[in-house]
Order: sequence, then C-alpha cells, then structure tokens
Amino acid sequence: MAAGTVVSRATGLIRTVLQAAALGTGLLATTYNTANTVPTSLYTLLIGGALNAVLVPQLVRARATHPDGGRAYEQRLVTLVLTVLGVGTALAVWAAPQIVTVYVRDTPDTHQSFALTVVFARFLLPQIFFYGVFAIFGQVLNAREKFGAMMWTPVLNNVVLVGMFAAYLGLTSVPDGVEDVTAGQVRLLGIGTTAGIAVQALALIPFARAAGFRFRPRFDWRGTGLGSGIHAAKWTLLFVLANQVSLTVVTNFAGSADQEQANSGVGYSAYTYAQTIWMLPQSIVTVSLVTALLPRMSRAVAEGRIGDLRADLSRALRVSGVVIVPAAFLFVALGPQLAALMFAHGATDAAGAEPLGQMLQAFGLGLIPFSAQYLLLRGFYAFEDTRTPFLMACWIAAVNIALATVCQVVLPVRWAVTGMAGAYTLSYFAGLALTARLLRRKVGGRLDDGALRRTYAKLLCAAGLAAVLGWAAAHACAGFTDPGTWSTALALVAGTVTMALAYLGLARLLRVGELRRLPGLR
Repeated sequence: MAAGTVVSRATGLIRTVLQAAALGTGLLATTYNTANTVPTSLYTLLIGGALNAVLVPQLVRARATHPDGGRAYEQRLVTLVLTVLGVGTALAVWAAPQIVTVYVRDTPDTHQSFALTVVFARFLLPQIFFYGVFAIFGQVLNAREKFGAMMWTPVLNNVVLVGMFAAYLGLTSVPDGVEDVTAGQVRLLGIGTTAGIAVQALALIPFARAAGFRFRPRFDWRGTGLGSGIHAAKWTLLFVLANQVSLTVVTNFAGSADQEQANSGVGYSAYTYAQTIWMLPQSIVTVSLVTALLPRMSRAVAEGRIGDLRADLSRALRVSGVVIVPAAFLFVALGPQLAALMFAHGATDAAGAEPLGQMLQAFGLGLIPFSAQYLLLRGFYAFEDTRTPFLMACWIAAVNIALATVCQVVLPVRWAVTGMAGAYTLSYFAGLALTARLLRRKVGGRLDDGALRRTYAKLLCAAGLAAVLGWAAAHACAGFTDPGTWSTALALVAGTVTMALAYLGLARLLRVGELRRLPGLR
C-alpha cells in the first residue's frame, strides 16, 4: 500500500509542478483550482464522508454476520451510492453558476474570472460520479482486505493529467491572464481533468470482480440494514459540512487576495499547492496505516477487545510519527527552497513562488496534529460513533474560521493567506487536544502506559535540532553559486541531507525504537 501511495503521490507531484508551470499561481490558476475543488466538495457532501467513515465497518460486519457473506448488502449499497451520485451529479452540472457563487463572488470587478470558473465547473462537475465509483469499489475491496488496487489506480489519473498539462504547455501559447484563455484551452483542461478521474475509477472494477464481487442492481433497500448506516452517516454528513464551511470561507478570503494581486501568487492557488505538498507525508504514511487498521479495529470493537484497539492506535501513532514529525520540521526549515525548486518554472517565477514557500512553512508543524487527528478519529469510527468526530470538526472549523478572519482583517494582502495557513495549523493543535481527551473516555483510559508521550518527546527533540542544522547548511550553501535553480537545488540537497543524517543519529542516540520498523533500518 505504501509503495502504491508513494508512486501515486510522486506522479501527483509531477502533475502539480506541471500545473503550476502551465497556469501559474495567480488568478488564472485560481479559476481552475476553485472549479476543481467544487466536485470534490460536493461528492464528499453527498456521500463521500459516509463511505470513508461509516460503511467499511458496516461492510465488514455484513460479511461476518450475514448468511450470504454480505453479498446482497454490498449490491444494495453499491446501487444506492451510484443512484445518489448519478442524480446529484446531474443536478450539480445544471446548477453550476449558483454553486460557484458560494466560492467566488460575481461582481463587475470579478465577473470575468467568475464566468471562467463556471465554465471550468461544468466540465469538472461530472467528476462527482466517478469519485463515487472509485470510493465504493475501493471500499468493497478494503472490506475484503484487498488494499493495493485503491492505492495504485490514482497513478493512472496522474498519468492522464501529466499528459494533459504537458500538451497544454507544448501545443498552445501559455496565456498571461484570465482574459487570454481560449475555448480550446478550457476544453483541454476540463475534459482532460475529468477523463483522468474516470480512468482511475473504472480501473477498480476488474479488481473488484477478481476479488469476488458481482454487481447486480438492487433497489430493495427498505428493511435490509442500510438504515443503520444511513443513520450513522447523518453525523458524518454534518462532519463534512463543518469542514466545507471552513474551506469555503478560506477559499473566498484567499480568492479575494488573487483578485487584488492577480499575478503575485499570494492567494488561493498558492495555498492549494502548498497544502498539497504539505499533505504528502500524511498521505503516504498515515493513510496507508489507517486503511489497513480500520477493518481490524472494527473487528476488535465488535469482539470487545478494546485493549487491542488502544494498542493499534498507539502503535500507529508512534510508527507514523517517525516520518511525520521530521517531515513537519523539514517544511519549516526548507519550505522556501522546496517551493522555489518545484514551482519557479514556466508561468511562475521565483518571486511568484516565494509566498508559496512561506505558506508551506506556516503549514509545517500542523502536519503533526493533522496526522494524529486523522488516526484518532478512526478510533471513534471503529465504535461507529460519528457524532463525536462531527463535534470535533465543528470545533476545528470554528477555530480556523475565527483565526482566518483575523488574518483577512488585520494582515496586508501579501501576508493574509500565509497567516491563514498558520491558522489552519493552530486549529488542528486545538482539535487534537480535545479529541485525545474524548477518546480517552471512549476507550476507558490512555492508549498506553506512556510510551506514546515518550516517543513523541524524543522525536520532537531529534527533529527540532536536526531542522536547525539543516537550515544552517542550506543557507551556508546558498551563496556558493549565482542565484537560480542550481543554487536552490544545492541548498535544498545540503539542507535535506544534513537534516536527515542528524535526525537519524539523534533518534538512535535517544533510542527511538520505532526506527526499527522502517524499511532498511531493521
């Protein structure tokens, strides 16, 4: 799973770099990125959150307790999901202008970018259905403990998008702004992006068949056990809604920065690119662990083995922390160099990449509570408790919105969105503190006898000191050559290697036993 995720994220990183080279980090990129956010948000609101958090335990239980091994339950569930998504997708395409209004204000000053966002949205909203196909067939496989395909098929999507952005760069003249985009360029971006998601989704169907799943449409939903899942999903829907409210507020604030400084890279697109890079370690390490652990934790709860659940959560937090903690400090120490090397190409110059690097620094340490929060919430989901995660989402969203509003009002345009990245970090620290307290009540005590606290204290010490040394090495090497790509690359390599060696040495000195669980360090 981790290998598939690494390849997926690596190709996704190439896609993101090409996207920034093609569209830049200013207002033009924001019209595309905002439109591409809409189908993801609507899919999650319609059914995505319920699929990820509620239905895996339901599928596991059906396979274990139903006389037919859960076959009929799966068929009904897949039919229900595809029906809801089909209807929802059609309505979303029809209502595209009204939906985009939630994210972008239509005023005389912003009408041109608003209209382009609507056009992009009409091309991209069909992704809602394909996101659902990918998710439901992926969960059918996960319930059978077949995890690999869901991790590898996103590579196909990335390959399609890499080809699309390469074609955009190679076959057309790159537009300078919103007013220069042609209908052909819009069609290329819109159709290509949706085609990538479609390929990713449809590629899972043969794997599901190979695992023994046979789809037959079944509409006899009443009285078949789906009601308990739908009842649990209502809290997940509210959980997603709380997150989407926070996202919408930040999107509006960050989009207004792009309107005021259209080509300076201080708004939503830079925020999105920085967040994409920031989430890579969590996506590779934490998501892989959770995907494997959730069915196992659900069985432990069903069988009354709460001690095993606590042990699984503690072990997952400690093992993931070995990678997550130093990655967070790496972003703080070397964020500007990472951004310059990856994004200062094509339509984006070094000055345009600088705010992105500072946003990456502001996100930095938030990776630690973000990853831990993601893991701990799965403890509640194993109990089929979706109400508590909703309350946590409300708390995190409220803190994030409050701090983002302060940034919007108090800070100058140049720094407002960077401040919002820092607000996101602080909101997850606040959320983690409350989540850990509530989970302790849920499982009847601490996750372990103190091993988790001791491990994280050692990891923070080792990574913090290593980050200082890495920062110093990067700055020492920056002046060896003239400013430019090679100078940035030299500084980044020197800083990263120094930090990695220092971290491994300090972690071994501090006897961080979880290092032995990493490949090649046994």
